[in-house]
Amino acid sequence: MAGSFSAHVRRVTVALFELQLALLPMMAIASDADPEQDFCVADPNNPTIVNGLVCKNPALVKASDFMFHGLATPGNTNDPLGSSVTPAAAAQFPGINTLGISMARLDFAKGGLVPPHTHPRATEIIFVVEGSLFVGFVSTNGTLFATTLQKGDVFVFPRGLLHFELNVCDGTATAIAALNSQNPGTQIQAVALFNSGISEVVLEKAFGLGEKAVQKIEYAVEAANKKP
Repeated sequence: MAGSFSAHVRRVTVALFELQLALLPMMAIASDADPEQDFCVADPNNPTIVNGLVCKNPALVKASDFMFHGLATPGNTNDPLGSSVTPAAAAQFPGINTLGISMARLDFAKGGLVPPHTHPRATEIIFVVEGSLFVGFVSTNGTLFATTLQKGDVFVFPRGLLHFELNVCDGTATAIAALNSQNPGTQIQAVALFNSGISEVVLEKAFGLGEKAVQKIEYAVEAANKKP
């Protein structure tokens, strides 16, 4: 009887261990790591390279480290896309380092667009402060979820999925975004594909285009994404 019970315990222990191993990758990518202290104000002057930003000496931390004024000022939308994104991530706002959150201000000229892009490390939720935006994201099975938002509306873009925002009102528009990472990352798809140095042969085959067509797109994408 004792031997049978011991064998059962061993099987349960092994099963739990295997379950933990299976869950480790999911836990690792679930979100930013939990902080291990009250705060870790980023020290931008520290040259040490870590997964994140090095903490400032707590004795040197001030209340101003937990304040950011950058979202109060409209961004410059005088560019080909007619939009501006002002981030408040750990690199700009040291006080949120290790806290797993960030924000951004989105400003749009009439017809302005934040082009299709992804945030590989964060889910994003936006709140329309002024104007009207046509927004959407594409799921991994190719389904488009898109709608028009009015002032006061909120919309969420799931983590890592391609999404966009287009101003469809007669004037300017503004939105505030919140993301569940202090460093969400942003990859604009057109730039990643056509302005990153990917071989034109790869792009020709991937999109069924000729050499001249690919080069034309490369030039157009570069011009469209130039900032003033």
